Amino acid sequence: MMKFNRNLLSDAVRYGLLAGLAGVVAAPAAFAQEAEDAETRTLDRIEVTGSRLKRADIEGAVPVIVIDRASIDATGDVSVADVLRDSTFASFGNFRPQSGSSAQSLATVDLRGLGSGRTLVLVDGRRAPTNPMSASSGADLNAIPLAAVERIEILSDGASAVYGSDAIGGVVNIILRKDFNGAELRYGYGQTAVQGGDLEDVSAVFGTSSDRGRLIGGASHSSRGMVFTRDQIGGNVLGVSTYGNNYYDWDTEGPAPVPGFSCDSNGFWTLSNGLCSFDFNSVAANEASVDNTSVFVRGDYQINDDWTVYLTATTTKVETFGRYAPVPGVIRVEDGTPNDVVQGDDLPTYFYHRFAAAGNRDNFTDTTNNDFLLGFQGQLTDTVSVDFGARRTSYKFIETGRGYVISSLAELAANAGDYILTDPFGADPDVLNGFTATIGRNSFYKSSEWFGNVNFDLFEMGGGISNAVVGAEYREDRFADVYDSLSQAGVVLGSSGGSSGGGREVASVYFEWLLPFSSTFDITLAGRYDDYSDYGSDFSPKVAARWQPLENLTVRGSWGQGFRAPGLDILTQARTFSAEPVNDPQSCAALGQPTTCQLQVDTYFIANPQLASEQSDQFAFGLVYDPVDWLDLSVDYYNIRVKDTISEISAQDIINMNLNPAEWGEIPAGLSITRLPNGRITEIVAGYANEGDLETDGIDFRANTDFDFGGAGRLQNRLTVSWINKYDVTTINGEVVEYAGRLGYPDLRANLANDWSFGDWTFTWNVNYIEGQQNPPTASGAPGSSVGGYATNDLQVAWQAPWNGKVAVGAMNAGNRYPELVAFDGRPWNFYLYDAYGRTVYLRYTQTF
Repeated sequence: MMKFNRNLLSDAVRYGLLAGLAGVVAAPAAFAQEAEDAETRTLDRIEVTGSRLKRADIEGAVPVIVIDRASIDATGDVSVADVLRDSTFASFGNFRPQSGSSAQSLATVDLRGLGSGRTLVLVDGRRAPTNPMSASSGADLNAIPLAAVERIEILSDGASAVYGSDAIGGVVNIILRKDFNGAELRYGYGQTAVQGGDLEDVSAVFGTSSDRGRLIGGASHSSRGMVFTRDQIGGNVLGVSTYGNNYYDWDTEGPAPVPGFSCDSNGFWTLSNGLCSFDFNSVAANEASVDNTSVFVRGDYQINDDWTVYLTATTTKVETFGRYAPVPGVIRVEDGTPNDVVQGDDLPTYFYHRFAAAGNRDNFTDTTNNDFLLGFQGQLTDTVSVDFGARRTSYKFIETGRGYVISSLAELAANAGDYILTDPFGADPDVLNGFTATIGRNSFYKSSEWFGNVNFDLFEMGGGISNAVVGAEYREDRFADVYDSLSQAGVVLGSSGGSSGGGREVASVYFEWLLPFSSTFDITLAGRYDDYSDYGSDFSPKVAARWQPLENLTVRGSWGQGFRAPGLDILTQARTFSAEPVNDPQSCAALGQPTTCQLQVDTYFIANPQLASEQSDQFAFGLVYDPVDWLDLSVDYYNIRVKDTISEISAQDIINMNLNPAEWGEIPAGLSITRLPNGRITEIVAGYANEGDLETDGIDFRANTDFDFGGAGRLQNRLTVSWINKYDVTTINGEVVEYAGRLGYPDLRANLANDWSFGDWTFTWNVNYIEGQQNPPTASGAPGSSVGGYATNDLQVAWQAPWNGKVAVGAMNAGNRYPELVAFDGRPWNFYLYDAYGRTVYLRYTQTF
């Protein structure tokens, strides 16, 4: 077993979280709450996440965790993405808006560390809109306004048999507000310890109801400011880059500083080896600013005793701004031209140059998501009910980038002497404008869906009525992701992009059948068939069982199979050309070079017509135990195996497969390599393929206490722990890599939520813990590197005023804790697992009428 270096504080937090809840003090934030909350215990038949059957079971056969509105309000979070980032089920962190990303406005959720594309997000039980800027990454949480949310349900079990594609790691079902009378106005403001990341949250919600109908609507706006790299931890270190102002020295066969250039101002500085670098940390932003504005309405009306019509409409607009450092790039000048370093050698000069004189790269994104649904529910007989309707979503994404450089035009200016590499800031503004460009990207993802199901009772069994549901869905998806022509042609320095676009139709049928053999034992059977017009079809079965041997003990288990359909961005990508740098001994030998040489080969990236869906097998079993009135416990084991994972196969991968198929495997169907008789490569066709496997298992533990002290108030404590025993990835060459516990892959996360209610006052204390991580000495990247355990404490005090107002004052990360500076994925710390805002102090006022 891998051992980690921890300090005493980390150990104390870790074992304190796992040891229990004794002696805990504080207030209302039941952050992760099991679905059997006392207020939801009802004999009315309801539909819960993970099933379309309407049933009255208090504790079902699959685990569902609930984050209710009170828990959301007990935090300083202003978005759905913020709420889910602290969930223990987000094992390895979530993607969030970041400057420098091609998906700058995107926020996703990744359950079990299986990837956001294997996590299904629902809104009121229906698939959330797919984002167009990274369609294979699933839903964008920023498209869902937090002010409209009643609760968030997390199903920590596979559910493709119920919902179809993507429900492998689990399901996040975001339930919107439905039953609200009056009006609610809210304003909140939060200030971070670091400069720039401040929060603002404004919302207005109105609701009315009558004997026959309900209507709720509202508008909200939330924002987070941009954080520059220089203002965050690690940002005071000078950025190191060869792309400062250097040239290729043909004599030394390496880079050298440009003679005559003053490398000591405007962000340029000299390295210890004499090269001229550029401090990109001084100008670039680490986190993009985000502004989210939403309008929403939801209503239902009882037409008569048997029929009800319901509708939902949401419009969300998200705007972001990110700043990158000036464009880096290689430019070539010919021998004898004004910028040529060595005149008369018949050799060109290549410059590794930073176009700082042309200014920073500024990227603006504008996304608009429209979601409209109309449905009908009817009771045909005492035992048969129906639910059917239609839905349309439209997600549009526009990106504009300023300050980019056209390589060919920059080379013309340099060769003509209009742009002098020893004095770039002296260039005429017209010259700079002549080789800079504004680039663009225009994307959309539109879906039209029709759905319907019939829920009916079958016959009486030993434990009650056996009921079933059968249903069908039909969906049309249309997608486009179009870059500007210059970026597609690859002539823009500091940017690239290949367009994609197309459509698909998906027809689905499903069933569920409850078999209550006795009042203490039942089995649920489910199955779903999905037919995709582009790649093929899948069938997903599932069996779940519940046994209650004692009144306070429930045993549950499930087995199922699932799938993930390949995304339209992968299936429809345009054929694009790239001169890929590779090593190929045969080509090197054919060119008279050493077999270790590096060369470029003509490579075409395609949408692989042979690509199929990923497949998964999973099973889980657990116990739910309520030994006393004030304590309930649950523990669940899960095992998930994903086969035929969709992987990107590079040009080098294909060469390795061609030369050594015994170790690397055969070249996937649809991809290829072409050689001349002498062995030299003339063409490689690369892309995505179904290669590799992934297997993970672990244990989820939950312990809730509830103490009523009468006049001294009410104390509630909730502990949630998720532990990963194994996370093994089989690569395309058959190598099994054990990731659990490595950097970026913590094997344990825990939350301890405590609330104390005392009259009009409530006090909240939440503890969030992430286990330390360490790479093995043999790791291919950063061998032996480690980070310790990381704990943050969130506090809030709220007062309910007699005029129906509520004042909340709090601090997220009250201890002002920062992550360790251990580089991960190109950043000074793990951007997905941690934030580096420091302490965030906030004030929020809510007025209800």
